[in-house]
Amino acid sequence: MNSNNANNTNSTNNANGIYTENWITVKEINNNMIFLDNKKMVTGIKIQPKNIFIMDQNSQNSIIDSLKNFYNQIDFEFWLIIADRPVDINLYISQLELHLTNVQDPARRKLIVQDLEKAETFAANDVVDTEYFILFQDDNSESINKRIRVLINNLASCGLIASQTSNDDLRMILDNLLNGGQTFKNRTVTI
Repeated sequence: MNSNNANNTNSTNNANGIYTENWITVKEINNNMIFLDNKKMVTGIKIQPKNIFIMDQNSQNSIIDSLKNFYNQIDFEFWLIIADRPVDINLYISQLELHLTNVQDPARRKLIVQDLEKAETFAANDVVDTEYFILFQDDNSESINKRIRVLINNLASCGLIASQTSNDDLRMILDNLLNGGQTFKNRTVTI
């Protein structure tokens, strides 16, 4: 096969949509938003997890009822995303190791060694944090800002803390969606 045929085959395959780049409409991730080719923007909020199962039954029921009302009041299309983010505890392990070299008391050294063993077990087992997001798309910046404020305030009335998604959050979500939950060593998606 000559090089002209190879180029024609490659462009034909590319035109037929076998490459991810052909159907991903992401232009860029910037200013805590995903900018799409169709001029729309995707953004949302990140909700801090809260273990309601350690609360008394009345508190649990109150939060669940508040969340039902919260979801029923959302008057636009949204995506509820639950994603696992790897936990990097290498800095914590380094700090423990440094602390271990400075401590002379045998009882304290034993506690630090036990903490190191636990931390290394976590690191070896690819421990993840589960994160919760509500994402939506719009083509109007004012509408986006208003929706974010309303979502954050309404979740606060449910007893939950939320913040706007960051560029890193959005990259991680795309990484999870595009790679079936598998991550690469550098944990980034190049767009």
